[in-house]
Amino acid sequence: MNIPAIQISTTPAKLGISSSPGRLSIEQPAATVDLKQPKAEVHIQTTPGKLTIDQTQAWADMDLKHIFTRIKEAASEGRQKALEGTGRRAAEGRELADIHKSSNAITMQAARASNRTHELGIAYIPSPGSVKTNYQPGDVQIDAQARPVENNTRANKPIINYEPGKVSFQMNQYPSIQFQAVNKTI
Repeated sequence: MNIPAIQISTTPAKLGISSSPGRLSIEQPAATVDLKQPKAEVHIQTTPGKLTIDQTQAWADMDLKHIFTRIKEAASEGRQKALEGTGRRAAEGRELADIHKSSNAITMQAARASNRTHELGIAYIPSPGSVKTNYQPGDVQIDAQARPVENNTRANKPIINYEPGKVSFQMNQYPSIQFQAVNKTI
């Protein structure tokens, strides 16, 4: 017996996909640095110390005197000795004038003239404390004014480049269905 039958044949669809990846690039430029440090202002005012040393007495103790001082002392000493000598001679003259009152006037004058004493002794040259010093300390005044830092630094924005990826589809094989009537014998 012949029975008609339907024969179905199908062809599946074949899809082709091609893609290119996306690209991302990020670039960070360095910051623009603008720093300035102004110099500090410093004012220093000093008053120097003052040291005075007076050695006049020490030099005088060592007999190293200025010529004007020597002349002045010699004149003064000469005047004093002249006055003393004049006074002594006047007194001796009065004693001799009054020799009739006392018979020993010449003997006494001779004894006084022969008994002159000289002073000798140990002396420290120059004498202690003969150098006089005086010190006035100095002064330092410092006025410093710091200046602040000038910071004009700027951060730069990042440079971002993005290319999106692409996906493309294509049909490599279209689907199909075929029907066929076939007679089959049983």
